[in-house]
Amino acid sequence: MLTIGALSRKTGTKVQTIRYYEQINLLPEPERTAGGQRRYRNTDLDRLSFIRHGRQLGFSLEAIRELLTLADHPQQSCSQADSIARRQLEQVQQRLLRLKALEQELQRMISECTGGDSGDCRVLEVLRDHSECLTDHNNIGE
Repeated sequence: MLTIGALSRKTGTKVQTIRYYEQINLLPEPERTAGGQRRYRNTDLDRLSFIRHGRQLGFSLEAIRELLTLADHPQQSCSQADSIARRQLEQVQQRLLRLKALEQELQRMISECTGGDSGDCRVLEVLRDHSECLTDHNNIGE
């Protein structure tokens, strides 16, 4: 049995986050001592590690909930988990495209800067002129 502090250290998850996962039912309510302290089992450690790894891969809490449901029922088809992972991959690919466009825009701004006075600074000019900045790349970085 582990305390919440030990569970936190073993998984690298903040105590407050562990409590939050309990509140939203990603983690089951732990057993408690007579004094009310939480006590976790190795299954809780495994589940929290699963959640943490999912978050590191960028999965939403709702997607992790779906994946946990599938993990809890190993007889089900893997196709649903595959579908969830594919959705996540598409989102990552879209973010990468936006980041690439952002990189190009920043490179353009910097390359057009002459290094003169700030009144003539191309970087500042582009940032002031919203119509010029990112016209082809809506919502870059959002």
